[in-house]
Amino acid sequence: MQNQSSTRILLTGGQGKTSSRIAQLLQDQGYLIRRAGRSFPKPGDEQVGEHIPFDWFDDSNHDDVLQDVHAVYLVAPASLHPEEAMIPFIRRALDASVRRFVLLSSASIPEDGPVFGGVHRYLHDHAPEWAVLRPSYFMQNFTEPSHHGHGHSLRHSGHIYTAAGDGKVGFVDADDIAAVGFHALTDKEPHNREHIITGPESLTYDDVAGVIRSVTGLEAKHIRVTPEQLTERHKAAGLPDNYAEHLAGMDVRIRLEGMENQITDTVFRVAGREPRYLEQFILQHKHGFRLIN
Repeated sequence: MQNQSSTRILLTGGQGKTSSRIAQLLQDQGYLIRRAGRSFPKPGDEQVGEHIPFDWFDDSNHDDVLQDVHAVYLVAPASLHPEEAMIPFIRRALDASVRRFVLLSSASIPEDGPVFGGVHRYLHDHAPEWAVLRPSYFMQNFTEPSHHGHGHSLRHSGHIYTAAGDGKVGFVDADDIAAVGFHALTDKEPHNREHIITGPESLTYDDVAGVIRSVTGLEAKHIRVTPEQLTERHKAAGLPDNYAEHLAGMDVRIRLEGMENQITDTVFRVAGREPRYLEQFILQHKHGFRLIN
């Protein structure tokens, strides 16, 4: 699907962890890109692709967003029912002759599951060409300063707060997710399948704290909290009540069901490279691990 015309690849969530990385990969290979979202590049940032305002819940410019587009990368809004906004948009895209769709979902949510499951099912049943990316938890959660993320608490207390206990997670680098997404959007043959994407090892949060201590010198510690306490932490960081409860509940499933305790060969099989180890990732970002007084 190397670009030979004026058609574009549309990336929703255009400034997000995976969309921004896919945008760079696409631009490097000469594809035309339209990045759509509520956030725009900050002054001084490199401009990669065309940027257009986009809100899942305001369809007033959705026809403009889809003009001259042949493939769409779908990043859901922060909602427990994203299908309510996403499926009408996908229908509109199909009517506009978009053929290929790639959805960012989660390793813990299958096609018959909640949240992203309804969109996954719709693409499977209706899209001519599709793929669903189901990554495990992002390594970037430990480095980026989001108020409800581990990066924020590590820098302010040296602590990682979870209700996951000794549950294991196949943490994955967003660069590796983007590499799979790039191929799902551009390979000549459509993938027409889901991709569970993990790193090369499955780790507990105690393991993660140990890696951070050994690589950076920060006295990182995993603090085990109850689901209720974790919900309150998420709510205090600004997440909607039901979404905060959902995220805390996922930690419980990690602890009791081992739902994130898996390792796949997806990154190597699709992108032709080995996925990054957490130690390698932390080493690359070690200078950011300093307490903020």
